[in-house]
Amino acid sequence: MTTRRTAGTGRDMARLLADFGHDLPRTRVSPPQERQMRLFRHVPSRGVRRAGRGWVPASAPVASYRMASDQAAAFWPFIAGPGLPPTGAQMGVDVLSGAAFYADPVGWVLRDDIPATNANVICMGKPGTGKSATAKAFCLRMTDFGYRVLILGDPKDEYEQLCRFFGVTPFTLGPGMSARINPLGLGPLGQGWADLSAAEAQSRAAVVFSRWLTLVRALVGSQRIGNERVPFGPSEESAVKAALRDLTGYSRAASTLRETTIPRLWHSLDEPSDDLVAACRFSDRQHFLDETRLLRDALGQLVSGALAGLFDDHTNIDVDWSAPIQSLSLSRLNPLGDEAVGIALVCLNSWGRGMREIAPPGDLRIVLRDEVWKVMRLGVEAVKSLDEDFRLSRGVAGRGGDIQWANAHKPSDMLTVGDQGSQAANIARDLMHLADIKILHGQKAAVAGELDTMLGLGTQAREVMTGWAMQRKGRALWLVGEQAYKVETRLHPVEEQLTFTNEAIAGAA
Repeated sequence: MTTRRTAGTGRDMARLLADFGHDLPRTRVSPPQERQMRLFRHVPSRGVRRAGRGWVPASAPVASYRMASDQAAAFWPFIAGPGLPPTGAQMGVDVLSGAAFYADPVGWVLRDDIPATNANVICMGKPGTGKSATAKAFCLRMTDFGYRVLILGDPKDEYEQLCRFFGVTPFTLGPGMSARINPLGLGPLGQGWADLSAAEAQSRAAVVFSRWLTLVRALVGSQRIGNERVPFGPSEESAVKAALRDLTGYSRAASTLRETTIPRLWHSLDEPSDDLVAACRFSDRQHFLDETRLLRDALGQLVSGALAGLFDDHTNIDVDWSAPIQSLSLSRLNPLGDEAVGIALVCLNSWGRGMREIAPPGDLRIVLRDEVWKVMRLGVEAVKSLDEDFRLSRGVAGRGGDIQWANAHKPSDMLTVGDQGSQAANIARDLMHLADIKILHGQKAAVAGELDTMLGLGTQAREVMTGWAMQRKGRALWLVGEQAYKVETRLHPVEEQLTFTNEAIAGAA
């Protein structure tokens, strides 16, 4: 007989064991946990399909890029990339990264990861935007690192307070003043001449005569005949070179060069010797005088003109090159006009170059030139003199090398030297490219457009100069090679007093 078992009527294992007196162990049941609120909830890519939840029928196309932070700035300019190393003078704040900004032009040149090949600096900005304060703060702070400062011409005495802060009295040049500067001075190259070999003496003489010819060419070219500049061609250069060789004794193989002056050079050309006429290959003395009339008249104007007594005698000031700063004041020349100040700046430029031609190792110096637009207005030869300093800023024969710093207002200052497309304008414009470090303070839209055309800055750079940099003094766009930094210079209260340049306005208010 078969018995059918109904489902659910049998005993389970627990009941079976209980009939024989055994109980299975019971598992402990954990109390229910409280439900926690989640901060983030998963949402489908198209959103929640519910009214008011922003559901869209298709997802937006998104392109993804993968790159390093230093590469991102190439696609999106002014995205903060890696900052500059913390060496040199701490100037202020890099507002893009929020970190401190340090300026070290020579240190940047020595590093392969920074696109700067020279330590030249051009600081440009609208008057009142803080370029003078930036220059003074940089000079003051770099003295802590062994740098010394040379102000080659201070037309407005802006650096007098900075000099007196270091206990240095500026040298003053002007009518009735006792200080004299000889732009035809030999400088350090005139020392130890008797101990040089023939090859070394010839090499050193070439440097000296090249500097003098650059100066004379600039001084003669600064004179005008109506609207035209006095020409200085090969014949004029040959006459000046022959006269300088005769005056210094080089043509007679003297063991030591004798220093000369501009009045002696003019007198030598105005009353030429037979040897000078023969050296210049003129038929006779009258032929020499006829062909060099403009040259002699231009030099004579410099001797007897507005700057008479300033640059026509031997240097009588004793410059302490170990002092933290030295400045040559030109404020007393302002009543004579911008051209007179420009000529004085050219003379000081040549004299300063002579003083720095053999700089001892470790003699680090900042050579600052203010109001360079006055030099630009003297013509192409004056610009060539400044151009030569910028090109030789890395030193000669492994010695020397300074930080050349030039202050200007706007790029058109560089172009007033000549017509658009002329040689003069091209040389002046190239000065911007001879400075790998550019500090661009606030500018009007038209001037910012000129800078954009000249340097290829882009829309964002123009907006920085016309907007952000105009809102507060000391703000500027720093260009170190091709890298751009938005920097706001911060001044200590003591520095604010040393860099204040509105005394005249404040006194009249």
